[in-house]
Amino acid sequence: MEEKQAVPILEMKNITKQFPGVLANENVDLELFHGEVLALLGENGAGKSTLMNILSGLVRPDSGDIILNGKKVDISSPKDAMHLGIGMVHQNFKLVSTMTVAENVILGLDNEKFILDMKEVRKKISGISDHYNLKVDPDSYIWQMSVGEQQRVEILKLIYRGAEILILDEPTAVLTPQESNELNGIVKKMTAEGKSAIFITHKMDEVMEFSDWVRVLQKGKLVSVTRTGDTNPKELANLMVGRDILFRVEKKKSNPGKVILELDKVFALNTKGVDALKKVTFSIRAGEILGIAGVAGNGQRELTEVITGLHKITSGKLVVEGKEMTNKAPLDLIRAGVSHIPSDRVAMGVVGDMSVASNLAMKEYRRAPLTKYGILHPKRIFNMAKGMIELFMIATPSPLTNVKFLSGGNIQKTILAREIGACRGLLIAAYPARGLDVGATESVRKDIIAERDNGKAVLLVSEDLDELISVSDKIAVMSEGKVMGIVDAETADIESLGLMMAGVSLEQSGEKEV
Repeated sequence: MEEKQAVPILEMKNITKQFPGVLANENVDLELFHGEVLALLGENGAGKSTLMNILSGLVRPDSGDIILNGKKVDISSPKDAMHLGIGMVHQNFKLVSTMTVAENVILGLDNEKFILDMKEVRKKISGISDHYNLKVDPDSYIWQMSVGEQQRVEILKLIYRGAEILILDEPTAVLTPQESNELNGIVKKMTAEGKSAIFITHKMDEVMEFSDWVRVLQKGKLVSVTRTGDTNPKELANLMVGRDILFRVEKKKSNPGKVILELDKVFALNTKGVDALKKVTFSIRAGEILGIAGVAGNGQRELTEVITGLHKITSGKLVVEGKEMTNKAPLDLIRAGVSHIPSDRVAMGVVGDMSVASNLAMKEYRRAPLTKYGILHPKRIFNMAKGMIELFMIATPSPLTNVKFLSGGNIQKTILAREIGACRGLLIAAYPARGLDVGATESVRKDIIAERDNGKAVLLVSEDLDELISVSDKIAVMSEGKVMGIVDAETADIESLGLMMAGVSLEQSGEKEV
């Protein structure tokens, strides 16, 4: 590996930013060089996203300087950043849901013609999409797209706009291993042309694979700068969380009980009126974890929403603990003991303008001790929230802090705490470790296995095949709304699972049905 150049393309010096009750960044320094990929690591709430939001113009620092190509610059908006060649893919997407992909890509650009040639725009988008295998339809509306598909739009948008410095905040959290490799190819192609990238991730294999240098933040301060080749995942994890991390969760063999969830030949339409689920049939028993593998947009969202009452079944049957619940209301499913960790935590998981305590109470507020004779008891809600915040290690100044002020990872912890705490029979967990640091990910996986060991049935949706193999007892693979097969997680092969995710049948993949 070549030595660093004398002059960096980008410097951030003594960056400090404080929010109400939170010192997000304290005198943080950062350097980035031509053709370099810098990995930025840290626990949830360590200040990574805040630092990058400052660089991308979304947040103004309280103090500190940004120097680009040797000149001090003032970045007061994302438009300023983009003019300087800096673009960011955020954890929480910055897309307009009622507009198409093409409209979102060109939104805010001032170098387009007065009379837009949308045919030419769509052609360019399709060219980029095909070239990088992003699989995005320029005419699709954002609201019709899965979280993974929206992530691809964000990446495509920056490529279209010609960013010289690409900031990627947890970009692979919604991508399959194959898609992550494709993204790695995109980044390497850009850096080979002299462009640079900053990569925020909690996946240690990606740090080792993608980056040249690693900087670690801890509680808003820079604690380590090292060459990627001079470190290892265990050392980096220890720097982040201050303890050793087990990258594979230990679990005892499952002891399945009665059937908790049954789906029998379920069909459902997507927002475009096309079959999203096609004859989906499976069951989950108490004390069992069924993992759902598949590329984003292959029916996973519709599956979880069908089970939780958020999406209509067009034909087929849904049964929970022996009782038919087909097309019942969400409240009926909640009362039947179903908990739901949704894939989109901001849009569906929390109410940002409400406190952490109120969000934690959303499943239990109808029952004692939080309510009595229809009257809520704020003190009891506060005390309940304090206990859950401590148990799930949610970093918040107070239970009364609005959820929107928390980091993405701590928002996810809030949802996990509420749903696991309220689960009485069936837990639907869609990407529960998305956006969490290695320590929190380890904790979440242990919590899910603990739910199984306590006799709960768990449906775990994930695009991380290592996670599915590590945590699940069985894995069902979905492709284009169909279940391609169900296999034993203990003997599952990543390559064969990947083939089924691509639409290859169970028999052709070489796996055995369970």
